Amino acid sequence: MTSPPSRKPKGSFKLFPKRARKGQFAADAVAQERGRPVKRRRGIYLLPNAFTTAALFCGFYAIVMGMNKLFDQAALAIFVAMVLDSLDGRVARMTNTQSEFGAQYDSLSDMISFGAAPALVVYEWSLKGMGKLGWLAAFVYCAGAALRLARFNTNIAVVDKRYFQGLPSPAAAALVAGFVLLMEDLHFIGASLSWIAWFITLYAGLTMVTNVPFYSFKDVNLKRSVPFIAPFLIVLAYVAVVSDPPKVLFGLFVLYGLSGYVVLLWRWRNGRPISIVQTTVETHDEK
Repeated sequence: MTSPPSRKPKGSFKLFPKRARKGQFAADAVAQERGRPVKRRRGIYLLPNAFTTAALFCGFYAIVMGMNKLFDQAALAIFVAMVLDSLDGRVARMTNTQSEFGAQYDSLSDMISFGAAPALVVYEWSLKGMGKLGWLAAFVYCAGAALRLARFNTNIAVVDKRYFQGLPSPAAAALVAGFVLLMEDLHFIGASLSWIAWFITLYAGLTMVTNVPFYSFKDVNLKRSVPFIAPFLIVLAYVAVVSDPPKVLFGLFVLYGLSGYVVLLWRWRNGRPISIVQTTVETHDEK
């Protein structure tokens, strides 16, 4: 009498059997010997995405602090998210770790930190008492940030690198959060400044989806030698910010938030008019 065939225990299935893995390693070794490129496994880079995750944490922290009525801490968290957001892309370029995953992850992080967080913070701080007008202004800002980020991702290959198309979402968030931080520092009650907060929120949200050009500072070459006075001016800028952060930061971003319309008027006077609202379809060149 023959014994029944032994059955393998449940859970013994392997996604990558040892024989298949050995065959893959052998194929990679042969490809290296013949001088052919080896196809790398898909993965994510830790260093730049760690900065993006930290920025995302700051945006979530700002939302939590706004819900707990700690508006000064919420506004500061949004500014910290701005600093971290400016670093992740530079770190990725410096370490040659750019990836499509990192770009999409950065956009989702920006939507939380510079879209949802400022809208909720300013709503809880000042707009809540305005009823429908208050939450509609907060929604316009949030929707403007989402549309701004989506347009940036799709038009990145066709716009002038020297200028942003519309107010960047970090600058819009700094405009809203800077106003909250300044008024909290001056001990003003948000409910007494509802209309000013409403106007700033609506201005930032609508300007993000306009066609107004804002200087991007991307053509500044940090590797090029500069006059001796340049480091001294940077030191003065640091001293000015540290001396009174709420006033200086809000003043700087107010100037930047208005600079796009100054550039618009300058181009119009020089015979190069540009439409505030985009009305033409931009074509993407396939490469």
